[in-house]
Amino acid sequence: MLENQTPLFRFLVQLGDDALIISQRLSEWCGHGPVLEQDIAITNITLDILGQARLWYQLACDHSTTFNKEDDLAYLRDARNMSNLLLTEQPNGDWGQTIMRQYLYDAFKKMYYTALEQSNHASISEIAHKCKVETTYHHKWSSEWVKRLSLGSDEGHHRMQNALNQLWRFHQELTMSSDVDIAISSEGIGILPSEIKETYEAQITQHLVACNLTIPADQHSVTGGRKGIHTEHLGYILAEMQYMQRVYPNLQW
Repeated sequence: MLENQTPLFRFLVQLGDDALIISQRLSEWCGHGPVLEQDIAITNITLDILGQARLWYQLACDHSTTFNKEDDLAYLRDARNMSNLLLTEQPNGDWGQTIMRQYLYDAFKKMYYTALEQSNHASISEIAHKCKVETTYHHKWSSEWVKRLSLGSDEGHHRMQNALNQLWRFHQELTMSSDVDIAISSEGIGILPSEIKETYEAQITQHLVACNLTIPADQHSVTGGRKGIHTEHLGYILAEMQYMQRVYPNLQW
């Protein structure tokens, strides 16, 4: 479905896919947060990131003759045609696992959007700036929670270390450049995620070590999200998210 689209369109869609899927995961916490204040906080973050998905999808539709609106991109594609990073689709698990996943995502996206703000494409630059401002706040929140949980108690430290061990294999995909990234960066529109790999790894390592967490020795990475190769979890996410539009095609609300 996306193979015949332009690199610019596919680039915008993969950014939208990242935001859509992780916001859908975060939305599962609505009404279930550990305390009311954090329930509200994570719901607000969810809405911010969902809004980012809409912006990327809307811009993508402006560069496509196949997709006319963002709902088509969100609700009418199966897992094989999704290009989100694998980290974004991993289960919430407990509060610690959600926080660790969000921290790894936020730390990368904050750097990424800061660099993408320099794009020679005016609309991309504007959206990247908005996303950077929001993600800076998200990163502050998630990094503080990593510290709080890791250093607060033995139980918290144990859970955060387990979360890091489980998610570490997915984080390396964030700084891998896809074919679309390479094509777009050559035109000055996008950037190569690999260009911020060293800075990203150094920053998260410093913070995690400061939180008394051990960086996993196993450097095996699981990738494929940008190519539409996903874990089984994405299918369940889409089944729930797309249910209404699949049952009642072209439903308007």
